[in-house]
Amino acid sequence: MVGEVSDRGPDALSRSHYAALAAFRYELRRFLAFSEAAATSAGLPPQQHQALLTVAGHLGPVPPTVGHIAERLLIAPHSAAELVARMVEAGLLTKNRGARDRRRMELALTADAEALLLRLTEAHLEELGSLEPALLRALALARGEAVGPDDIRQA
Repeated sequence: MVGEVSDRGPDALSRSHYAALAAFRYELRRFLAFSEAAATSAGLPPQQHQALLTVAGHLGPVPPTVGHIAERLLIAPHSAAELVARMVEAGLLTKNRGARDRRRMELALTADAEALLLRLTEAHLEELGSLEPALLRALALARGEAVGPDDIRQA
């Protein structure tokens, strides 16, 4: 658990443990840098791209809300409300009162947002495909799983 002190002691972790974790974090940063650049290149701030993904990927029984965006983007509710307001103004989201609970403001993508998100998602899936071997190798090393000598040199 995060924040707990390990009972392994400092000598139980080798340089390869640190290297494996560093390699995994590096691969994650590579993907995030790609994602931010792709969103920006499409004319969309990265945080708005994340919000669009959150709305499009919501699997709950009722449409997502500002609170859901705040939770998924790890931002304060008031920051999420401001983000959603900018996105509604930009024509990317609609915000409507819930049919069953009129206090609830439900979010949906506009057609423009769907088209933009489709292009970005295709690019992201392609990038994930190219990063997958490096991510899996780094994750396996971080978890202490056996990998081949070629894998260790590449991490």
